Amino acid sequence: MSRREDNSHCGGSVVEFESDDIRDSRADKAKNIPGSALIYLKGPKFLIYVSGALSMWGDRMWHFAISVFLIELYGHNLLLTAVFGLVVAGSVLLLGALIGDWVDRNPRNKVAHASLFIQNTSVTVCSIVLMLVFSYKQRIEQIWDGWLTVVCYTVVIVLADVANLASTALTIAIQRDWIVVITGYNRGHLAGMNATMRRIDQVTNILAPLAVGQVMTLASNVVGCGFILGWNLVSLIVEFFFLSRVYRIVPALSVKPPTEDNDQAYLERTGRRTPQGSVAQPQPQPQPQGNCNSIVHIKEITNLPLCFRRFRWLVSTCRDGWRAYYRQPVFLAGMGLAFLYTTVLGFDCITTGYAYTQGISGSLLSLLMGVSAITGLVGTMMFTRLRKTYGLVNTGIISSCLHLGCLLLCVCSVFAPGSPMDLSLLMPYFASNSSAEPGEMATQKQKHTYPLTGGRNQPLLPDRSSIHWTNNTVLFDNVPSGTAPESYISIILLFLGVITARIGLWSFDLTVTQLLQETISESERGVVNGVQSSMNYLMDLLHFIMVISAPQPEHFGILVIISVLFITTGHIMYFLYAHKAKRKHRLNT
Repeated sequence: MSRREDNSHCGGSVVEFESDDIRDSRADKAKNIPGSALIYLKGPKFLIYVSGALSMWGDRMWHFAISVFLIELYGHNLLLTAVFGLVVAGSVLLLGALIGDWVDRNPRNKVAHASLFIQNTSVTVCSIVLMLVFSYKQRIEQIWDGWLTVVCYTVVIVLADVANLASTALTIAIQRDWIVVITGYNRGHLAGMNATMRRIDQVTNILAPLAVGQVMTLASNVVGCGFILGWNLVSLIVEFFFLSRVYRIVPALSVKPPTEDNDQAYLERTGRRTPQGSVAQPQPQPQPQGNCNSIVHIKEITNLPLCFRRFRWLVSTCRDGWRAYYRQPVFLAGMGLAFLYTTVLGFDCITTGYAYTQGISGSLLSLLMGVSAITGLVGTMMFTRLRKTYGLVNTGIISSCLHLGCLLLCVCSVFAPGSPMDLSLLMPYFASNSSAEPGEMATQKQKHTYPLTGGRNQPLLPDRSSIHWTNNTVLFDNVPSGTAPESYISIILLFLGVITARIGLWSFDLTVTQLLQETISESERGVVNGVQSSMNYLMDLLHFIMVISAPQPEHFGILVIISVLFITTGHIMYFLYAHKAKRKHRLNT
């Protein structure tokens, strides 16, 4: 008989405990049973894996392609890509709590189906608009003195943002809620599903951009849009069917605890029932002083117009979501994970662009990305083994130490031979007043680097995708070939640290993810994870602000040091959480 009591003090979640030996023996017996493979293929876990793989593949293709399309549309200018990134990050930052609250307040099947439909429909419509713009761009630019082009750009960015918001809601619903219920609150099974989903994500992160990039290269951008459109239509049907089947064969998914309504939700309902603006007053019982004050407060608010009441409810929901996030026992662990997003030490546009300026070829970068994906998979496997041996909290501590230890190689790369770091560039005004000649200063600034043409503040890469394969867009076509830096030691240390650090990074990420799943009460699971997504995007925005403030390759060493400081702060937050959790466990025992 399983024990279901231990976790009630952690927000109401219930956890089953089952020995690994019993589970493994049962799995071995299942392998010997004829038809067990067919049973597994029809089971909820496999259906969730397939549905998640289709969704992740579509997301990765779309995120890669939309940034390339925006560069193409605006004449190889980075403005649309920057606007799109700002809109996406800002919308999730502002609406993350509302999205999570919507997930909490509605039945699971309706949330999943609505999110899936909105996401795929938005991408489909956006792809159609892009196909029309690419096909008739010259005609569109002549209509309304070019304003129709602006309208098309706006529609594309808005639809892409809506698709991203719907994807966020679907991720919260499936990966933060459904998985917990499907595993029966069993920690071992939950860790296995989390690790498998992360492995799928790692593989699709490499293969999906490669696939759509090849289509765009061998055919055209219009064909690439059509390929994404067809994928989303097929994926919508398959995912809808699979999620519906999972909902039917797991009865626990249909049971959802009620959420507490706040004053604004109450007055909104009463406002609809009483058009004259008066509040229904069934008061057969005497009310305590606190309740009397609330009723007076509700009366005052109900006199406001409906639009103000809705706005007040939205603000109140966001505020309550952030408060709920702050109240969680794993608040420090979640904040620690968010701090890891403020970094340039990853295979995004920043690090990739820096590598280009240091003479690293695109083919070598592709190989390094593949190696990093393998180390990420190693991190997911290490997580499951460490959790079985040392427990979840200790797994986070070990992963943090491993992550920080590998990142020390990146710090060493800043001061190693071949590093282009030049602190004098952080004070351009003082440098301009010095006695050096302009030509002489330019020579010093370009030491060890291979600058791009254009302004001095040009970003290292135009978007967060790593490499672009398009017919018409040629990035870094003026990087000198056959020229080598004085030493490759710095760049080798940098990528050695980035690649090996992913083992600890993904193990730590899975640790915090499962802590959030286990300790957050079911009624608040959506809103807290929505706020967590907002925090992740906020810290991600900070790292772009860092790059805008110091955009040159000579500044990259400073960005590396700042990134390591943010990551260290995040892991210190987790250490504080682990200390509190262990002390609480000792007091309870």
